Amino acid sequence: MLDLSGATVPGAKINLVHSDGTQSHNMVSDADGEFSFTKILPGSYLVVVNARGFAPFTSTQFLATDQRVYRVPNISLSVAMANMEVMVRTTDLIAAEQIRAEEKQRVMGVIPNFYTSYIYDAAPLTWKQKFSLAVRGTFDPVAFMGVGFAAGIEQANNSFAGYGQGASGYGKRYAAKFVDGRSSDLLTHAVFPTLLHQDPRYYYQGSGCFRSRLMHAVGSAFVTRSDRGRTEPNYSYFFGDVGSAALSNLYYPQANRGAHLVFVNAAVGLAGRVGGNLIREFFPVHAGQRFRSSLVSQAR
Repeated sequence: MLDLSGATVPGAKINLVHSDGTQSHNMVSDADGEFSFTKILPGSYLVVVNARGFAPFTSTQFLATDQRVYRVPNISLSVAMANMEVMVRTTDLIAAEQIRAEEKQRVMGVIPNFYTSYIYDAAPLTWKQKFSLAVRGTFDPVAFMGVGFAAGIEQANNSFAGYGQGASGYGKRYAAKFVDGRSSDLLTHAVFPTLLHQDPRYYYQGSGCFRSRLMHAVGSAFVTRSDRGRTEPNYSYFFGDVGSAALSNLYYPQANRGAHLVFVNAAVGLAGRVGGNLIREFFPVHAGQRFRSSLVSQAR
């Protein structure tokens, strides 16, 4: 018994099988790849060979009679075809898995870090996923605490004096900051990324010199990826910040409304993006929470 190269195949399992399928004898081939069966009853038989790494072999049927020797023709075993199992998942399912990991990310275990991707080639988000992630992030309990803190600073500084002081003034400031943040988040992370087909996430660099990482963090407020992976100006952030700032003219005190309010709020929004990116780059989530490489194949 040989393989296709002519080498012997020892240790193969040999079965002598009746023509009706019942097994008669079995043995293992010797070091020379040879085997023999003795004391078999007359009848029709098949020889079945199974060897590790080779395709099964079944001989043609032959007739064995009394006092006769039957020599099986040379058996040549072919290499077995490898069985491969490939799991293919659609892009939106891959993105959903990655989003679930991102929603567990928090800086210092508290501050939401949902918009940082540690996967360089992360799957693009569908419009539904962009809106879902934006809602999840903007209505996180920590965001409410941040609004309260910012409103308290404005109250202490008597910013936007038209709101007044006391509980009423604080409530108005809180409501204004709340709407500012929610409109900014939804416009920059969902509405415009959907309309312009852009990715709202920050892609963590994590390697290189300090200057390289600093430039990446700051630059990501001005450039982003399209849903197809191309680098583009970050129109989503620009139009989102300007749009949110323009909406603020509807509820800020009359004395503070106008182009100046739009410019200031848009600038604050942009500064917030840059600051957030710096935190994402230099104060990332715990290493155990990072997903730096995708464990699933992307079907695009």
